[in-house]
Amino acid sequence: MSMRILNHRVLLLISLVSLALLSGCANPNLEELSGFIAEQKSRPPERIEPLPEIRQIETFIYADTGRRNPFLDINGEQTETASVAGSGIRPDFNRRKEELESFPLDSIRMVGTLEQIGATWGLVKTKEGTVHKVKSGNYMGQNHGRILLISEDRIELTEIVQDGSGGYIERQAALALAE
Repeated sequence: MSMRILNHRVLLLISLVSLALLSGCANPNLEELSGFIAEQKSRPPERIEPLPEIRQIETFIYADTGRRNPFLDINGEQTETASVAGSGIRPDFNRRKEELESFPLDSIRMVGTLEQIGATWGLVKTKEGTVHKVKSGNYMGQNHGRILLISEDRIELTEIVQDGSGGYIERQAALALAE
């Protein structure tokens, strides 16, 4: 017998055995199920609790007549954080985003370095398992992080984050070599 005919016969035998096993599961007698459904329908419906009443929140309209400006300190001078807001540091929103900027920095791991033609490249791995090659000047992380330095055991970068008062500040971050 050829191997092809043998394979067809084995498949036919498996199909017949499966069909025989499944036919044993069929029970045309559904009296128990019908009885359960009838019992559930005969019960009186349970009371549904009404939704809680929604309280109306009292609104407040700020009128500055006779009150101090909340954005000035007690002496009437602008606070230091308000003057820092215009420091001039801001991300370049017109720049084309790089692929690693779609990942949070804490989800990226440094896995090694590579030296080619006098340039040092960092090897980083995302949570999906993809390894990317980065160099100084590349961006990564969701806070506009620009790579400053790549050494054998770490990648140093500067991120631009909002300072909470409408401006931006730079902060240092680093990825250490994962072991």
